[in-house]
Amino acid sequence: MTSSHTDCHFCLQPLRGRKYALREENAYCVPCYDSLYANPCEECKQPIECNSKDLAYKGRHWHEGCFRCAKCSRSLVEKPFAAKDEVLLCTECYSDEYSSKCFHCQKTIMPGSRKMEFKGSSWHESCFVCQYCRQPLGTKPLITKDNENYCVPCFEKKFAHHCYACKKVITSGGVTYHDQPWHKECFVCAGCKTQLSGQRFISKDEYPYCVDCFSRFYAKKCAACKKPITALGGAKYISFEERQWHGECFNCSKCSVSLVGQEFLTRQDDILCHECGSA
Repeated sequence: MTSSHTDCHFCLQPLRGRKYALREENAYCVPCYDSLYANPCEECKQPIECNSKDLAYKGRHWHEGCFRCAKCSRSLVEKPFAAKDEVLLCTECYSDEYSSKCFHCQKTIMPGSRKMEFKGSSWHESCFVCQYCRQPLGTKPLITKDNENYCVPCFEKKFAHHCYACKKVITSGGVTYHDQPWHKECFVCAGCKTQLSGQRFISKDEYPYCVDCFSRFYAKKCAACKKPITALGGAKYISFEERQWHGECFNCSKCSVSLVGQEFLTRQDDILCHECGSA
């Protein structure tokens, strides 16, 4: 066998004075090398001869002149590109076809640039900022109001209500009383401190009281049954000479007939109907 640099390893024709190619230390004339080893071009399907530049990507090969964007046909040689469904595209065409648009500026988020995802929308990192202080939000906690994003300190400063009792921010829920916001857990009876949210209560001097505490501290006592008169729920009561009665307790002390809307007489601490008082 002759030397690999003297004769073609395949056709055995002399290589002296001719171009040849080496493969695994064996020399081949150009026609033999191309027929045996040249890769077919993905674009034109012709072999990429050994005197041509072979551009490879993920096991596929192109002539240098065939390595172009599938949409705009611009050369991709030494240019950034992207692949979609095995089709090569320049970054501009890829962005137009497939890249997300920033929710804030509506411009394309270019491949390779960092993007933020929030509530199903994409943002440039530089666009995803607090609406108030303009500082990047990144992965910080945030609050959204009217489609604008705020960091928590700015939202609290600009929008949040502060509890009338503890002065701290009300982040959710809350109770309004006398046009003032309260935490549910802070809205308690001024007497016994029982939570009043969802309960019946009575106001006194701008403070809320449960029915029991109001009755104990402030309600007048019925002259007949001695129980508090709260007027809760619109109950009627009668007042006469610094004494009060529940409507249902304002009865003749002798015959027990109701005196509501009737003439009556008094004898010491008793109230009497006209007939009993005249007897």
